[in-house]
Amino acid sequence: MANIISDETIEYVGILAKLELSGEEREQAKKDMGRMLDYIDKLNELDTEGVEPMSHIFPVNNVFRSDEVTNDDDSENMLLNAPKKKEGTYMVPKTFD
Repeated sequence: MANIISDETIEYVGILAKLELSGEEREQAKKDMGRMLDYIDKLNELDTEGVEPMSHIFPVNNVFRSDEVTNDDDSENMLLNAPKKKEGTYMVPKTFD
């Protein structure tokens, strides 16, 4: 079942993709798109009844680690290098009045 791509379709796709195609490139793109659509039609002929959809080819478990607190509040050590500090916080210059 050959899919025929029209000149208007190629022109529209070229506009969407912001491509300027020469006449030869346009003809090659029409052939390529037709072959792609033919292949998709062929894939649609496959019997996929009972085949479970998947998102990865390998089994994937939860890859996120659990949140574990590994240190206490270390604000005093963090403030040791502060140029200015006030009441246990960094003191920064005003950025507006």
